[in-house]
Amino acid sequence: MDRIYARASVSISDLKKNPSRIINEAEGAPVAILNHNKPSAYLIPAEAFEALMERFEDYTLAQLVKEREQEPTVKVSLDEL
Repeated sequence: MDRIYARASVSISDLKKNPSRIINEAEGAPVAILNHNKPSAYLIPAEAFEALMERFEDYTLAQLVKEREQEPTVKVSLDEL
């Protein structure tokens, strides 16, 4: 059985019938969208998605810094910039 990463779930059919009701009843919490009783998508509030994307961007940048920290450095002065 697939793990569901939400406290609430709804079938695709029920979501199609009244998406506004599902969003309102979720009260800002994620909702698992089920297709044949298996999660096929998650419905999350826009604020939560935007925060998630910012954290992902921060994580990606941190990984890039770690990859480059062993590269040789180049000394420059402010006058050269």
